[in-house]
Formats: sequence, structure tokens, C-alpha cells
Amino acid sequence: MPLYKTITINSQTTLYIWKIEESLDALSQDIKLTDHCQQRVDGMKSELHQRGFMSVRHLLAEAGYTDHDLYYDPSGKPHLNDGKHISITHSFIFSGIIVSNQEVGIDIEMQRDKILRIAHKFTPFEEYRTLANTDAIIRKLTIVWGAKESLYKLYAQEGLNFLKHIDVQDFYFDDAKTTASVTYDAAKSTYDIYFLEFEGFTCVYGY
Repeated sequence: MPLYKTITINSQTTLYIWKIEESLDALSQDIKLTDHCQQRVDGMKSELHQRGFMSVRHLLAEAGYTDHDLYYDPSGKPHLNDGKHISITHSFIFSGIIVSNQEVGIDIEMQRDKILRIAHKFTPFEEYRTLANTDAIIRKLTIVWGAKESLYKLYAQEGLNFLKHIDVQDFYFDDAKTTASVTYDAAKSTYDIYFLEFEGFTCVYGY
């Protein structure tokens, strides 16, 4: 079972990461889906997405839950029946969940040069031109995107805009953390952001 990493963030918050190496058949064994989730996975055209979806159910099991303990609200945000908060992510060969007693968000992204082309859509790109090389810019932009994506999932408000409403404070790679704020509908909230990098991927979580 390729449980890749478990991080106990504090007494109330744990992060789980899975490296997706199994076939869809192997991932489907011993996993019972709700009718709704079975329809979702059956409707996916990409086996990569199906494997990502099923790997998340194995992460749920690692955290002590089944698919039947999970439900989604009208905005698509996942919740657990016991009242704990959960956030879910998957990207190519990695998936992750974070479970906590407080609101949390998580995102995993592959580090790709594609992010250079879309950076202007989610952050003032000029802030990162002083970095030593393109690889460093890609790494930093991926962290910023992941931070904003994790807060977007946490906040779950229609109309929330990465560029207009979410601000990530600058940081050093070695810090492995920063802060970010969401200013929306005349209210401002501040969150702690943490990040880690592995095998060309970036995981960012916030709470």
C-alpha cells in the first residue's frame, strides 16, 4: 500500500499523501462507494482521474473513515459526518487529504512550466522576476497557486477570485511556510500556509 506520507500537524490535524502506483482494479478492491460516488467515478473519462478518486478512498481508510462518512454540500465542498473538516486533492500520481477539527484546505500540484503562462491570472507576476532562475520561479509560483487553491477550497464561496481576493505573503523556500489573507464581501481572514516539495510536486495546506 503506497501511503507516501503522513504528517501530524497538531493534535487535531493530520495530512495523508498517497502515491498512486496501483491499477484501477487494485484500488477498487475492498472499497465500497456510495451510489453517488460510484456514478461519479463511472462517469470519469480518464482512468488517471478514476485512480486518483479511488486512492482518496484509501486515504479516508487511513484516517479511519469510509466513503459513506463523506458527503458534499451544494458548492461541492466535502464534509465528514462526524463534524470534522476535510479537504481533498489529487494531481497525476499523488493524492492527499487533510482532516482537522478546524477549517482546512489542501492542494497538490505538479511543478510545470505551464504555470509561467497563467501566472498573471492569479498573482502579480512581477514580484517573482528577481528569482535566480526559471526553475525557482516555477517552484515559487506553484506554491503561491497551491496556497490560493487550498484557501479557495477552504472558503468555498462562489465568486471568490484568486487575483482579487486572495493575497499570499512572500516567503523563502527554506521557511516552508507563509501566511495568506482572503478579503471578500467586506470581511478579511488570515490563514497559516505550509508547503512541502517532493518528486517534482508541491503540496500546500492552509488553516
